[in-house]
Amino acid sequence: MSPFTKNIIILLVINFTALGIGGFLMGEGPSSTYYQGINKAPWTPPGWVFGAAWTTIMICFSVYMAYWLKAENEMMVWALFALQFVLNVGWNPLFFNFHMTLPALIVIIALTVLVGYFLFGNWDTLGTLSLLIAPYFIWLCIATSLNWYILIKN
Repeated sequence: MSPFTKNIIILLVINFTALGIGGFLMGEGPSSTYYQGINKAPWTPPGWVFGAAWTTIMICFSVYMAYWLKAENEMMVWALFALQFVLNVGWNPLFFNFHMTLPALIVIIALTVLVGYFLFGNWDTLGTLSLLIAPYFIWLCIATSLNWYILIKN
């Protein structure tokens, strides 16, 4: 098995583990009394979209990261990946369990900026392979707007 293939497998395991941890940390999440009772943005997608989106995002993100690991200083790439992991997983308890919409918004903005760096900052290195990160960036822009709306309207 090539190092590239090993990295994809490792990244898939880590990324889907992150989804699992995030899901655990959000408790009842969207079905909670809290979430059901707050004002949500009119553009909030139906619940099934979240699962489909995150599955697609994590597959594309894993492949993207594997290519980036081939092209760059591994220590820096893993450090930025770890930061992304912490921000991604950390948003869930802030928003769903602690109902701290402002700190959650700050975290998701930081995550969006970081993923934006992955997308735009690596274009010279990875070229169109950077488009693999576009679904993540687009989804975070939507999620940031949803978090912002909830902060303002509740």
